[in-house]
Amino acid sequence: MTLQNRSAIITGANQGLGQAIAQAFVAAGANVYLCARNGDLLEQARQEIAAHATAGQQVLAETCDVSKPEQVERLVANAIGALGSIQILVNNAGVYGPMGESETVDWAAWQQAIEINLYGTVLPTHAILPHFKAAQYGKIINLSGGGATNPLPRFTAYAASKAAVVRFSETIAEETRAFHIDVNAVAPGALNTRLLDEVLEAGPQVVGATFYKRAEAQKAQGGAGLDRGADLCVYLASAASDGISGKLISAIWDPWETLQDHQQDLRGDVYTLRRIIPKDRGQDWGDR
Repeated sequence: MTLQNRSAIITGANQGLGQAIAQAFVAAGANVYLCARNGDLLEQARQEIAAHATAGQQVLAETCDVSKPEQVERLVANAIGALGSIQILVNNAGVYGPMGESETVDWAAWQQAIEINLYGTVLPTHAILPHFKAAQYGKIINLSGGGATNPLPRFTAYAASKAAVVRFSETIAEETRAFHIDVNAVAPGALNTRLLDEVLEAGPQVVGATFYKRAEAQKAQGGAGLDRGADLCVYLASAASDGISGKLISAIWDPWETLQDHQQDLRGDVYTLRRIIPKDRGQDWGDR
């Protein structure tokens, strides 16, 4: 019960990875305050998660659009009021946004994707930080993905917003280090969730033949399991990861279960976004 006596706000928790994270948190002993935009799906998820809670655990939920400042402020205030204190924030809510060549996509949809993916990470973080700073402790876990570290043609809003989430995480980690607040980004792997279904529904003409074939193969093979990403979030929400902050960690590829044994090494630029220069690739040009 590594999260016993801890309470968490989890956004985008009515399905997919968000629901899996909430389930893993409850299994680890945490109280959870869930939010999402679709109230019907949210209540259904809350009931499913609550069915596995112990008598002393609380599983609460509130509809919220995390791109709206006033709704986020209310969410955080209500969660603190209901649970007494919050130690963990998981910013999971996210969308792919419009798909297609950049100049052809709808601008309003592009802007909305930025608002949900980026503002929906920034706003809850801003709202919870005074509470965490007063407690001199807190855990913030921001969901990122492959769009943060590689070009993602025809998914420009998603790629731009997820890269921004990582650099935001790294920056807030530095701002809050003295308050013992850990801020990390998680790359959960290629998941078979509603986002994959949206890619397959859009078709190769929109997302590109290469990406579409990869999506078809992922659908057939099952993709990365939700449990791995959820378990990493449990680790980052627990005391075992205290002091690990400002990192982008892959649920699939990184040995995160033992990161606490490498605290000294993690003080540098390991698991961060950086610019590659010619010398990094063994080339002898590029210096002035």
